[in-house]
Amino acid sequence: MQRRVEPELLDTLPADDSAAQRSRRELRLINAIMGNHRHLAREVRRSLRPGWRVLELGAGDGTFGTRLIAAGIGRPQEITGFDLAPRPATWPKDAAWVQGDVFARALPPAEIVTANLFLHHFTPEALALLGSRLPAECRVILAREPARRRRHLAQGALLSVLALLSRVTRHDMRVSIRAGFLGDELPRALGLGGWKWETSATFLGAYQLRAFRK
Repeated sequence: MQRRVEPELLDTLPADDSAAQRSRRELRLINAIMGNHRHLAREVRRSLRPGWRVLELGAGDGTFGTRLIAAGIGRPQEITGFDLAPRPATWPKDAAWVQGDVFARALPPAEIVTANLFLHHFTPEALALLGSRLPAECRVILAREPARRRRHLAQGALLSVLALLSRVTRHDMRVSIRAGFLGDELPRALGLGGWKWETSATFLGAYQLRAFRK
């Protein structure tokens, strides 16, 4: 499939809309099935050095950052969530939260930048811009995104039936997979020419990137 970036329904709904709230609950299920948070938490633990800060782009409802802190992976003062949404009520009080557009505000300093099901929303041009705006201190980039393969569309359709997923989630899952990545597409789009990276894809449709400065 050619990569195609299209709007997702969840992004158009108010945060307190019942359909949006249901879709976010279903996203937590999808993340659990794909193992996204587990994988990223392992990679952060593997990469973290004393005093390093972690920035999560597209932090959403704060589930991943809260998980890191609960697992003792980084101190709350070293974790920052960045999202268009306001600070979640459950976000740890000592952890920072930045509400805003990643293209309109400077990204906070951090040695590790993570993204989960976030970067596929952007065109190659937008990804190149985002790559140019990474914090100067950044040493490691960890991402978990959809893998763009037809079999994952079929897997998503099966999950939609078995889990009785909502219309919003069914639509957005298809859109996300078609906007996903393969091979070296993501690091090249981010303009990581001076970095080393590793990419792979899982059977259940997760594309993963670990990039680090040489």
